Amino acid sequence: MKILLGQGISIFIILLALVALLLYALWGFPNEDAWWTLLEMTYAEIPFGAWIIIVLAFISFSFSLNTLQKVRDQEKKIEKGLRPLLEAETFVPVNKKQAYSKRLHVTTSQLEQLILTQRKTLQRITNQKAEDQDKLIQERIVQERQRLARELHDSVSQQLFAASMLLSAMVEIEEAQQGEAPKTLLQTEKIVQQAQLEMRALLLHLRPAALHNKTLREGLEELLTELQEKVLFTIRYRLEDVQLSKGAEDHLFRIAQETLSNTLRHAKATEVDILFVERDDLAIFRVQDNGVGFEMTEGKNGSYGLQNVKERAVEIGATCKVVSVPSQGTIVEVKLPIEKNAELIKEGEPENDTNIISG
Repeated sequence: MKILLGQGISIFIILLALVALLLYALWGFPNEDAWWTLLEMTYAEIPFGAWIIIVLAFISFSFSLNTLQKVRDQEKKIEKGLRPLLEAETFVPVNKKQAYSKRLHVTTSQLEQLILTQRKTLQRITNQKAEDQDKLIQERIVQERQRLARELHDSVSQQLFAASMLLSAMVEIEEAQQGEAPKTLLQTEKIVQQAQLEMRALLLHLRPAALHNKTLREGLEELLTELQEKVLFTIRYRLEDVQLSKGAEDHLFRIAQETLSNTLRHAKATEVDILFVERDDLAIFRVQDNGVGFEMTEGKNGSYGLQNVKERAVEIGATCKVVSVPSQGTIVEVKLPIEKNAELIKEGEPENDTNIISG
């Protein structure tokens, strides 16, 4: 309302000044003979001077109202055109009648591009920040796992080993003196040995999954060699060099850790066979033991360790198969399709299945 009154009064003053200049040009400087007749002559008992003022006021405020209405209509058009930008849409005029002027259309298009560019930049910065935070968290998790593994190995693991040695010596002494060791002593020795296996499985699980510029075969061989020195059962393995992506190798290495950790905890096996080979454009990783096995029920098959193995296999596009028979053992097999470059395949090169590396 204030805008309407202010604009109307301004136009009225301008029109009144133009009429005064026109009368001055016709009658000269105001005098009683010329200008006074505007007050003496009347129409409908209203002087002509008053009619001039009324008409000028009507024209002024009508023009002001019409202009204000057009401005508001244009604002609505602009708002309607810019609203899609707030909703991540593309600015497009509705039709030719509602389209803006050429200059305003160009300005709006530039504004659209600026907003879209700023939005993409903010999204990229946000995504990068989230990725950096995830990377930092993963690095801290790995460092914490390494610290825990070192402390457990240097303290609890060594104490369990010492306790196991003392119990073994006590059992030998009792058997030498009395011909048979007490059952409680044998049970205690068995519990300590089981605790050692649990600790080794935990240390294996805490081992970092990164291969540190090693191939998967080298990483697995180092892992199995180190593990063989700490367990009482026999480990046999056949490992081949298979060309895989870095992500696939890291996932398969973690799958190997999970599977071997489950074997240490639950299998009670005397023999474990590990296979990692390439056959028919498939990378095959298999762990087989002769342990106690388990019933392939829904609850057991969905246990935490096996579920992790299956999820990691799915993440790299592999298939995971678990077969277990009570009192006969368990087989965990992961098959990953290999995308090969045809130029790297040597024609007529025979496959060698006879090289078996055993530990």
